[in-house]
Amino acid sequence: MYVLRIEHAVPDYEAWKQAFDGDPLGRGAAGVRAYRVMRPVEDPGRVMIDLDFDERERAERMLTRLRELWTRVTVAVGPEAEITEVVDTGQY
Repeated sequence: MYVLRIEHAVPDYEAWKQAFDGDPLGRGAAGVRAYRVMRPVEDPGRVMIDLDFDERERAERMLTRLRELWTRVTVAVGPEAEITEVVDTGQY
């Protein structure tokens, strides 16, 4: 599994969440299997998002589309993203 991990500041979380929920890039059709949105408890003005993919190529295409989207939006400040590969998991 591949994870597109995204992190950025959000000046207005509610406005950002509305844009995220609007799903402008069609996450499901783009191959996203699941997502997680996290906010640091010490800095709620930042979000971290994990998008799970079965295929690396689909994650790469989404990253390209996200970078283009970020040039047109103001709800995400200073976005950074990278694709990671899940190599081990466990549960307790």
